Amino acid sequence: MLEFSYKNSDISIIGEENGLNIETEFNEYASQISDIIKNLNQRKDKPGERLQWMNLGYNEETLWYVKEFASLVEGRFDNIIVLGIGGSALGGIAVTEALLKPYWNLLTKEQRNNFPRIFFLDNIDPDSVNGLLDVLDLKKTLVNVITKSGDTAETMSQFMVIRDLLQKELGDEYRKNIVATTDKKMGILRQLADQEGYKIFYVPDDVGGRFSVFSSVGLVPFALVGLDIEKIMNGIKDMDLELKNTDIHQNIAALGALLNYLMDIKKGKKISVLMPYSNRLKYIPHWFTQLWAESLGKDGRGLTPLKAIGASDQHTLLQLFNDGPNDKLITFIRVNEFETTLEIPKIFEYTGIGYLGGKTVNDLMNAEANSTLVSLVDHNRPTMTITIDRIDEYHIAQVMYLLEVQTAIAGELYNINAFNQPAVEQSINYIYALMGRAGYDGSAEELRQKMLFV
Repeated sequence: MLEFSYKNSDISIIGEENGLNIETEFNEYASQISDIIKNLNQRKDKPGERLQWMNLGYNEETLWYVKEFASLVEGRFDNIIVLGIGGSALGGIAVTEALLKPYWNLLTKEQRNNFPRIFFLDNIDPDSVNGLLDVLDLKKTLVNVITKSGDTAETMSQFMVIRDLLQKELGDEYRKNIVATTDKKMGILRQLADQEGYKIFYVPDDVGGRFSVFSSVGLVPFALVGLDIEKIMNGIKDMDLELKNTDIHQNIAALGALLNYLMDIKKGKKISVLMPYSNRLKYIPHWFTQLWAESLGKDGRGLTPLKAIGASDQHTLLQLFNDGPNDKLITFIRVNEFETTLEIPKIFEYTGIGYLGGKTVNDLMNAEANSTLVSLVDHNRPTMTITIDRIDEYHIAQVMYLLEVQTAIAGELYNINAFNQPAVEQSINYIYALMGRAGYDGSAEELRQKMLFV
């Protein structure tokens, strides 16, 4: 299981001005936390509560259908393109970057065990889209288009471009190169999949995009590139059992949520930093940024998430973390066992870098993390640490599910709805208006008037 340390946020370590009397706070909030955990688990099966993501680890039917599809198309494609934005892409990027061999898309087919390369088009920059399409053979490419609503402008514009190219190159066979992931009952993509005959997977009801990584949204691309999605599900299930514990001392999601909340309201720590010490985990903070920001940034409340990566950001952000405003709570993710070991040769012993010889880069990475942690304590900056044994399907799923539950509990502490995003809708309506969608004429004229003053 995961280990969680919070001692460096206690007043005994960083002082009363910036630290919490953690045991006292735990005792004060024990009953409320217990009620929150019970309530979330009682509500998760109720329609409209947006908590079905808590059941995804137990969805054996989806697991079976995804594995069957991956088996049927195995060996047929050299490339996977995932079309999605926000929650339809960030989780997939985070997991594949963590679990596939580094530089996966540069490896030979044999080095990839005959599994395809994978590319996420998670933005609509025309140069990036054209650049990718210029170098891929679409005849050998499977396109997974993901949008629950079925009409996300960014995703569907990309899909329209690629679908048109596929049809021109493959004729009626183009349908075999498309798999759609969308709502079960409604939406334009759902209609198109039926009309044109695409393979289709469904995003479950009451699962929002930022909580959808362990639904078919993530499981389909994971299975297609050979990840063990059964181990992913086992990691979620085991973590879910741990997080049903109503004792705050035994529930690490509740610990993380409460400490973030208290650091905000009592100590003015308005920024929550997630900083893994592993390059393979560098996109976990990107995914977490959306999860935390869209869930908690409401009604003038919430913490601003900030992504960082060790050891690189010791050379970009540590000066600010140590000597800038003391307004951050930093959560490290540490890895006990790296998959490989890299030895530093004993050369240049006559120079100032000779001391590095005979050590390993693994040693250096751990020394970097430890030194950063201690320097933050020296400057009275609060930190927490999540430690995992190794980077594999089981443990990555546990970390991400932990952060999802932590977010849900934090929402309850702030007394806000962590599962909607009302402030995003106006921007989406403006996009529709500017692009000429029917029914948005009034909004378009209003927007043009406002743009004169921007």
